[in-house]
Amino acid sequence: MNPLPHPQTLLDALAKFDTPTICNALELIEPAYRNQGFTSEPLQCIYPDLPPMVGYARTGTIRAIQGSRISPEEQKELRIQWYRYVDEGLKPSIVVLLDLDGARAGFGAFWGEVNTHVHRGLGVKGVVTNGSIRDIPMNASHFQLLAGSVMPSHAHVHVVAMDVPVTVAGMAVQPNDLIHADQHGAVVIPYAAAEKINHAVELIAKKEAVIINASKESHFSWESLRNAINLSADIH
Repeated sequence: MNPLPHPQTLLDALAKFDTPTICNALELIEPAYRNQGFTSEPLQCIYPDLPPMVGYARTGTIRAIQGSRISPEEQKELRIQWYRYVDEGLKPSIVVLLDLDGARAGFGAFWGEVNTHVHRGLGVKGVVTNGSIRDIPMNASHFQLLAGSVMPSHAHVHVVAMDVPVTVAGMAVQPNDLIHADQHGAVVIPYAAAEKINHAVELIAKKEAVIINASKESHFSWESLRNAINLSADIH
């Protein structure tokens, strides 16, 4: 198991970058990250003006089309255990919630006014889910929602399981994984890579600056672009 958590100063530093920048840095650190670890299916960002969020994954699964197969009292206890799981986990956190209703995922919304306020109070920065959300004007402030859809009803939504591996919008997540997310989507930051990201971002910025600056020159052409690309490649 990873020796979690990271220093808060590192989490704060990661939150200064957008998620595409994190993805670029991870590709530089380890080429295998070019095609894994990030959301690869569309999600709606409900509050695109919010800054990036960084936190440890609290994972779970839900259903909404049909009611729970356990008694109401057992289901109530399971929901309380969910809140306990969220509260006792590493903080800050991001909930990664898998809707198990397949092609009809999002039929009923788990996330709305009450749950956004409750989870924010328990140290959650936001959620990544293939399910739905509602109550857009009334939701907790500074709580990001990346969701598969927006729907009006909660239907029979209920917690099925918690603290389990999930794959949401193509992103495979283990409990306690470090997640970075913003309006573009989300990505898992492997533990060993987290402290290398700042250096990788600086290197990428230097490489890109050579090309961008060249493009702003009055006599920019494909030849000068070729020269800039070669110069950029020499920066290590």
